Amino acid sequence: MTFRCTPVERPFHSKVRVPGSKSIANRALICAALSEGRSTLQNLPDGDDTSAMLSGLSALGVEVVLSGSSAAVVRTRSLQSGTIHAELAGTTSRFLTALAATSGSNISIDGHERLKRRPIGPLLAALRSLGARIADQDGGLPVTVNGPLHGGAVSIDATTSSQFISALMMIGPVLPEGLEITLQGQPISQPYVELTASVMGLFGVSAEISQGSIRIEPQEYSATSITIEPDASSASYPLAIAALTGSTLIIEDFGSASLQGDSQIVDILKMMNVEINWTPHSTKLTSNGSDLEGIDIDMSEISDLVPTVAALACFAASPTRIRGVGFIRSKESDRIGDLAAELLKFGSDVVEHDDGLTIYPAELTGATVETHDDHRLAMAFSIIGARVPGTVITNPGVTSKSWPSYWEDLNEMMLVV
Repeated sequence: MTFRCTPVERPFHSKVRVPGSKSIANRALICAALSEGRSTLQNLPDGDDTSAMLSGLSALGVEVVLSGSSAAVVRTRSLQSGTIHAELAGTTSRFLTALAATSGSNISIDGHERLKRRPIGPLLAALRSLGARIADQDGGLPVTVNGPLHGGAVSIDATTSSQFISALMMIGPVLPEGLEITLQGQPISQPYVELTASVMGLFGVSAEISQGSIRIEPQEYSATSITIEPDASSASYPLAIAALTGSTLIIEDFGSASLQGDSQIVDILKMMNVEINWTPHSTKLTSNGSDLEGIDIDMSEISDLVPTVAALACFAASPTRIRGVGFIRSKESDRIGDLAAELLKFGSDVVEHDDGLTIYPAELTGATVETHDDHRLAMAFSIIGARVPGTVITNPGVTSKSWPSYWEDLNEMMLVV
């Protein structure tokens, strides 16, 4: 299956509704499953990652009742033995592995082949040190986990994935001794750690984050009702398209009050010479079609935005250097090597580095590009397709991971003039 992009011929003036944040949703679902009572989560995204988390919790005996984009979550008993298939969802596999370790039941977690190649060893080592019994496949999925955990002091490699840290943080309050997490190495994606603490706070528990360590006292989660804010990473694609096509775009319910680190896409666009009006709860981009300016940026804390920024950089009047993201080679795809290879097909002047990319101004031409099973690459290529005729994206359905209706919503957005 392929998707042939339609370049924007006339600037559009649109509003777009971005799905709820899958990062917030999956954290909130874990916190709800650890709470006593009934929690209600509204504006849940309908992507594959959230669906995998909902299915996983149900398999463990957590009561989940869906109604449209809302879910009621009730923990009515101890986690039961079961098998979870996390599909391609890294957060689901890692968060549920930690959750499973709080139980005395035998719980198995598996996933698609590409997910099995993603690292999970540091999390398994940390859980073992806390008392878990784990059978794994060469440090990866599938794993079978059996607890319970005693808590206390634990060290975790902070240089591979912030999801390991977040997984430990969320189970910390329910452990008899709490958790004192020592972070080994320079942490990556720190905003996601802070996001985890913010979501935990919505359920009435706290985490003390300091340089190199996180302390979580034994506490009780409180059931609550929350509305999931729009996904900042997903918002970056329509914003980028509007910026490149001289268009105006409004995203409601997404603004400077966002909990997500990837809301920094607004700051990046401003750095690249795009006008944006940002209020606490709305974003309005107004582009006059002027040239973008290249930037030099360390994206280690906002790595999910790399494909978006790389696509934008292809149209900038000066070079862009993206730094500090060598670890994204083990995401859904090799988000440095695979991204560079596909950009070259358009005629982009791109140089691959161990830790990122440099992109120089070049004239682009249409191309057929692969998505490498990566939703972020697919949506980033749509940014190029909005300007470059003849852009064809293979396997566009991978956007189901975070935005299943992306292609329909994209076409609708670009038609409003």
